[in-house]
Amino acid sequence: MIVTQSQIERRIDEATARVTDRRVGLFGPGSMTWRISRESIVFLGAGRAALLQLAHPFVAHAIEQHSATRADPVGRFNRTFLHVYGMIFGDLDSVIGAARRVRGVHDRIHGPIDEDVGAYHRGQRYTAHDEGALLWVFATLIETSVMAYELGIATLSPAEKNAYYEESKLFAALFGIADAALPPDWPAFKAYCADMASSDALAVGRPALDTARFLLTPPRGALAPLMRGYGALTTGLLPPRVREGYGLPFGPGEQASFQRTLRGVALGWRHIPERLRWVPDYVEARRRLDGRPRPDTLGRAVQQRILDGIKPQRAG
Repeated sequence: MIVTQSQIERRIDEATARVTDRRVGLFGPGSMTWRISRESIVFLGAGRAALLQLAHPFVAHAIEQHSATRADPVGRFNRTFLHVYGMIFGDLDSVIGAARRVRGVHDRIHGPIDEDVGAYHRGQRYTAHDEGALLWVFATLIETSVMAYELGIATLSPAEKNAYYEESKLFAALFGIADAALPPDWPAFKAYCADMASSDALAVGRPALDTARFLLTPPRGALAPLMRGYGALTTGLLPPRVREGYGLPFGPGEQASFQRTLRGVALGWRHIPERLRWVPDYVEARRRLDGRPRPDTLGRAVQQRILDGIKPQRAG
């Protein structure tokens, strides 16, 4: 099913109609969405989410044909999360503006698949407004955020996971995804993710392999050892069938590296001061609600320094 412009606008209206304070936006303090999304640890799952998304041929071909990922990976990261965090932490005007900008970008993304892969055939047309692909991208972000949060912050109860998922339906609505397309609760959502990972709806083809090879190439310099650990973490968190599709080895040595990384994250992350763990968008949102809006210059500088340090060497 293709999500139309009128459907997106209707879903945006439905999601934002319940907002009582325009300054707070869609979620606000006390929400599970802010509690999880404020933590920079969610970026430890970015590799997993990206590879799962690329395993959908519509997504992989769209990124290859329309994205600046390889020419400007840091810039694409910043643009993507400008929209995502605008929806999560912004005031109501920012939420609506970000949703409409994403819709405008998606309007231009369409084209043909150039290979037979999984359930898809050469010449089949894709669009960024395909509801099935949108649902899968949304699902990878939500599932992986919970996984990453639990790696280093705290284990979430079933009730907390269900509350987070229920809130995330508002986020899905901003992309035009219909309520009927969304699994009803967290257990059903997890079942959907598992079913997708084991079905031919996901298949790692040439564009996915090419982009993954680029993204997983570690940088040179001081952060190289950390990025090797990040690669081990990404590999270990993938569902086995998808990991095998990428040809990522996971023998005894890789499994040992994965377990060491898990232990390091679990032991070390909780000792990082909250101010350094929190993403700048959350800090700025709290300042806005406290009546003293100003940029988080420290957080932005640290974030940019890290992004520059982990940038793959073969950009271009």
